[in-house]
Amino acid sequence: MAKTVTIIPAFTKNHYANIFIAQKKKRVAGYARVSTDQEEQLTSYEAQVDYYSRYIKSKEDWEYVNVYTDEGITATNTKKRDGFNKMINDALGGKIDLIVTKSVSRFARNTVDSLTTVRKLKEKGIEVYFEKENIYTLDSKGELLLTIMSSLAQEESRSISENVTWGKRKKMADGNVEIRYKLTLGYEKGEDGKPKIVEHEAKTVRLIFSLFLEGKSYGGIAKYLEEKGFKTAGGKSKWSSERVKSILKNEKYVGNATLQKTFTVDFLTKKTKRNEGEVPQYHVENSHPAIVSTEIFDLAQNEINRRRKGAQPYCTSIFSGKIFCGECGTAFGSKVWNSTSKYRRVIWRCNKKYAEEKGGKQGGKQCNSQHVTEEQIKLAFVMAINQLGKEREKHIACFEETLPIITDTKSVEKEIEKLTAETEIIEGLIHKCINDNATNAQDQNIFKEKYESLITRMELTQKKLEGAKREKQEKTVKKIKILSFFDSLKKIKDSVTEFSEPLWLAMAEFVTVQTSTKFKIKFRGEIEIEVDINNTEYG
Repeated sequence: MAKTVTIIPAFTKNHYANIFIAQKKKRVAGYARVSTDQEEQLTSYEAQVDYYSRYIKSKEDWEYVNVYTDEGITATNTKKRDGFNKMINDALGGKIDLIVTKSVSRFARNTVDSLTTVRKLKEKGIEVYFEKENIYTLDSKGELLLTIMSSLAQEESRSISENVTWGKRKKMADGNVEIRYKLTLGYEKGEDGKPKIVEHEAKTVRLIFSLFLEGKSYGGIAKYLEEKGFKTAGGKSKWSSERVKSILKNEKYVGNATLQKTFTVDFLTKKTKRNEGEVPQYHVENSHPAIVSTEIFDLAQNEINRRRKGAQPYCTSIFSGKIFCGECGTAFGSKVWNSTSKYRRVIWRCNKKYAEEKGGKQGGKQCNSQHVTEEQIKLAFVMAINQLGKEREKHIACFEETLPIITDTKSVEKEIEKLTAETEIIEGLIHKCINDNATNAQDQNIFKEKYESLITRMELTQKKLEGAKREKQEKTVKKIKILSFFDSLKKIKDSVTEFSEPLWLAMAEFVTVQTSTKFKIKFRGEIEIEVDINNTEYG
């Protein structure tokens, strides 16, 4: 049989409905955005809002809905643009027929976001008009033009991002330090534009360092600050261990600044990551007034490292991280016995006391050392202090004679100076090697061998430099500890009759438990004293 084709005409009801819609006024909204909060941009922003309000209202066949806005927000993605997102939701909810905006770059600089949004609107019959490019998205040519323009806008965003990054890195290389004042306790922007100390906040910073060096934990310091009503940089009363730790580790409090600790991985997502050598860092010394001294800061970093190496997390007890096993060298941990009865007491035992042979939490062979009580530790310390007091004059004389020798840093400072100069020379050779290869034709195997040799030499020199700086810091810390110890020792005139927490924090380095009655106390003045608490001679 012959093929037949029958035309079914458009349904009359739909036809007249379309005519009705065409005659109805279009509900029109405008969208205005500027990418920064600078004054000149805000003027542009206000002008855009005023312009689109007037422009929409001037059209007789348009019904004004609203001008949606985003102020001081970048356009590389649409996730944080509240005004934009509200406008799209209202449009999809049937409140808007047409959106008018200045250009593709004002709408979105991300091709995917731009096209996804436009297609989502297109499915609902909602049109977007880009005034600068004269693009109507429901037009047959609209999507092709939009794809091209969005790609160009995205590339423009990449270029701007790279220029901004270059500008920031140039400032860093010139030693220009920018402090985030809202997040940094103790500083504000001065009249000259440079960091200025806020004294009442600086007292809080100094207190944190002082409490930490006395032996308090991060959590203990946070709790103390909350109880005493101290405020954070943001003016809040709530403190956390991490906030305290970040202050203790922040080199800005000693007047220095390490720049570019993080960097932006993707200009579209604005995702950042910690700089682990992917891009250069810049360390600026004496860039602004210091709140704490170099000695105090170095002492705090040394204490942070010491606690990090401990076998258990540093808790609130003044004995945590300071009691060690004489049998295996592991740190002692605390345990409460009879916690709910009148016989409650705190004991300390080796953390490997109940270690499993294989795969246990501690791992390795079990330790057979005995536990000790806090009362025994305190008694041992009092006896050691009294023994030390009887030999005070001898120790002070020895200290005054040997201190200049054991804390001398002149040789290591010369080594640091030499290694720093060497790294600068090698860095210059690396740049020359790269430039020569870029401008002159040469054997790439020879270039690669020379380049890798220079990189290896640089890594070795930097490792030596870090070691020398670490040695200088350790000697400086040792000097501070020894001076503090002997200052406390000179103040002890009489026999000590009971345990003193301030004395313990000022003088004790750590205690080695040899047996349940025999202890070796290492003092901060590089002095060790062994005591047996069953021997009452020094009690």
